[in-house]
Amino acid sequence: MSSSVGELKLESTDIKTATGVELSKEQHTLVASVLDLFAGRPSLAKLQLWTDDAEFHDPITIAQGRKQFEAQWYGLQTAFSAIERKHHEVTSSGNPIEMDMTTLYKVKGLGKETTIQSKILIHTKGDKIVKVEDKWDGKMPDSGIANAFRHLNSVTVPKFVSVPKNAEEDAKKGN
Repeated sequence: MSSSVGELKLESTDIKTATGVELSKEQHTLVASVLDLFAGRPSLAKLQLWTDDAEFHDPITIAQGRKQFEAQWYGLQTAFSAIERKHHEVTSSGNPIEMDMTTLYKVKGLGKETTIQSKILIHTKGDKIVKVEDKWDGKMPDSGIANAFRHLNSVTVPKFVSVPKNAEEDAKKGN
């Protein structure tokens, strides 16, 4: 791992899998890194596990390319005062890797709490992530207006969220 992005330090090491589901060492690393990202614990090293043209899709964004998806992950630290994973279970080790996850988010400044149940799909190519889909309640909006707002979000967030340029800046953010 390049020193400019720092050492890969994974916090989510206890990966729960459904009966009969086994992850390779590479898949385990990718799943652990994605769990860390959803917990609001991004790092440049974790995001180096993504291809430069990778995508992140959820009901509020369609982030395409490094500039957009990195801002989405670092934006969690900005938007939420607390993120608590209630449950996760990898249900398939195919491609995509499939995972069920329940997360409690507490909105910064408002104290409002929201629990989201997600079906996470991690698409890979070799040992890299090419796409992550976060389907809330197992669904993704697919209307023209919803997709227009999702694209707008992916372009707007990078203008307001600071992504560290190197490992030193990342460490100052606590990552």
